[in-house]
Amino acid sequence: MAAAGFWDDPSHGAPILQRRRAVERRVAMLERLRAQGGDLAAWRELIAEGEADAEAVEFLDALELELDKLELQLMLAGEDDDKPALVAIHPGAGGTESQDWAEMLLRMYLRYGEQSGFDIELLDRQEGDEAGIKSATLAVRGPYAYGYLKSEAGVHRLVRISPFDAQSRRHTSFASVDVYPEVDDDVEIEIEDKDLRIDTYRSSGAGGQHVNKTESAVRITHLPTNIVVSCQNERSQIKNRATAMKMLKARLYDREMKKREEEQAVREGEKPDAGWGSQIRSYVLHPYRLIKDHRTGFEMGDTERVLDGDLDPFIEAWLRSRMGQAAQGEAGKAAQGQARKAARPAPQTA
Repeated sequence: MAAAGFWDDPSHGAPILQRRRAVERRVAMLERLRAQGGDLAAWRELIAEGEADAEAVEFLDALELELDKLELQLMLAGEDDDKPALVAIHPGAGGTESQDWAEMLLRMYLRYGEQSGFDIELLDRQEGDEAGIKSATLAVRGPYAYGYLKSEAGVHRLVRISPFDAQSRRHTSFASVDVYPEVDDDVEIEIEDKDLRIDTYRSSGAGGQHVNKTESAVRITHLPTNIVVSCQNERSQIKNRATAMKMLKARLYDREMKKREEEQAVREGEKPDAGWGSQIRSYVLHPYRLIKDHRTGFEMGDTERVLDGDLDPFIEAWLRSRMGQAAQGEAGKAAQGQARKAARPAPQTA
């Protein structure tokens, strides 16, 4: 990085700087653990002598928590895992019931972000006709925000007694969650003006008279891909347009990355993942209470705790599952290589 001309090309230097920050955070955590090594040896002696007390238990619990955090961060080795995340929520078919479910998911992710210490910005919120939301987009910024939240991309299913049904019947609702890495300004993504349709409209919801009485909200449609993004969180139409363009860049970048992953999987003879569009999790509130992740099999009966933002157990289970799949894939490739090597004819000797 100190080399002459390194920063002449920002698109080259920014990703390297980002990776450096990620490595520095992991090194800092390792140094903290190393500093605690001496204390750990002392506590071991006390435990062996039967002299450990509550302080020793507290120390060991804190150390275990640090090790768990480090292990999770080591799982977040993807190219974009250290980037901020854009989370978009859309209700499925079902009118008010699904729109209410989408709003419940929005509240869940807002609570998760607050509990995890992330900075959260609600970029867009379209109110439902009677209740709930038609769509919402929020930015989640902090260390490894995308790495953690990418596990939430997919279709979420709710089963409950509908509060909007006068006969109190059980309903099943769906909502989709899309998660994209927020793209740095230095990343060049070519977007031509002729490919855009830009509409302005009055913002809905809270924000004061100025926000609601002027056409400050912006909606951008990318015609070649039919991707639509919107922003209404600022009073300025110019700022909303700039934010919407950043959201569009993130969507296009994510689209290209997924396309490359699918092509790579085909080249390696692997079956591509069903991807973000598949049903990933069910939230059953009646006739019993259970939340189950269909990808990992992990489940919890404390539904209120999860809907109040405690997603760490599900995220950790997904990360560990992905890490296990990657290890199995590498082992399978190694085994195939050994089999091919063993199948080669022995060299002829004179």
